[in-house]
Amino acid sequence: MTARREVERQLKTLDDIRGIMGSMKTLALLETRKLARRLAAQNRVAESIEAAAADFRGFFPRTPSLPEDSPHVHLLFGSERGFCGDFNETLLQALPPTDTSRPPLLLAVGRKLGARLEGDPRAVALLDGASVAEEVEQILNRLVDTLTTLQQRYGAFSLSAVYHRADANGIRTVRVLPPFQESPPPPRFAYPPRLTLEPETFFAALLDHYLFAALHAMAYTSLMAENHRRMEHLEGAVQHLEQDAEELARRRNILRQEEITEEIEVIMLSVEAAHKTGF
Repeated sequence: MTARREVERQLKTLDDIRGIMGSMKTLALLETRKLARRLAAQNRVAESIEAAAADFRGFFPRTPSLPEDSPHVHLLFGSERGFCGDFNETLLQALPPTDTSRPPLLLAVGRKLGARLEGDPRAVALLDGASVAEEVEQILNRLVDTLTTLQQRYGAFSLSAVYHRADANGIRTVRVLPPFQESPPPPRFAYPPRLTLEPETFFAALLDHYLFAALHAMAYTSLMAENHRRMEHLEGAVQHLEQDAEELARRRNILRQEEITEEIEVIMLSVEAAHKTGF
C-alpha cells in the first residue's frame, strides 16, 4: 500500500508540473504572435529610415568612419528567463575569434546570459532583458544610456549586435555603429532632397533614429527567437514527463494487482481457517 501511494504521489506531482509547463508553452506561443505583429511594424520603420538615408547619401555622400585603434563592442541579446535550451550558449559560441591584441568588449542583455559572463574581463555591462514585448522600450532606454556611458569612457567605438534569428534557426551578426558603411547608392531622383537643416545635422539625427529603430527590431527578433526556443524546449520536456507518467502508471497498476492478490490470499486463508475451526 505504501509503495503504491508513493507512486500515486509522484504521478500527481508530474501532472502538476505538466500543467505548469503547458501553461508556459501557451504563454510563449501568445507572445510570439504578439511579437510577430510588432516586429513587422518595426521592420517597416527601419526600412523607411534606410530608404531615406539612401536617398540622402545619393546626393550627400557620407560614410561614417572611426579611428583604427577604436574599441569594438559586441552587443549580445540573450535570454532573460530560462527553459530555452542552449539559447545563450550558442550565442556565445557564435562570437568571432578573439584578437588577443585587441579583445572586443561585451555588452550583454538578458539576465541568464549575464550570469554566464559574470567575472569575464571582456564584459563591460550586464543588463536585464525583456520578458515580454511591453518591456522592450524601457530595456532599450537603459541600453542607450549604457552606450552613452561607454562612449564617455572609451570615446568613439564600433558596435556589432549578435542575436538569434526570429525562428531561432541561426544567429545574425549585424554592424550597428557606424552604420551605412557600403558605398552610397546611385540617386533615385533627379533632384536632391530639400532640407530645412544642414546636411550634417540632418544626417546625425537620422543616425539616431536609425539606431533606435534597429535596436527595436533586434530586441523583438531576439525575444521572438527566445520564445520559439522555449516552446520547443517545453514540448520536449512535456513529452518526457508523459513518458515518465506512463511508466509510473504501469508501476501503479502492477502494485495494485499485487495488493489485490495479497488481499485475495488473505481472504482465502481466512476462509480456510474458518472451515478448520468449524465456523
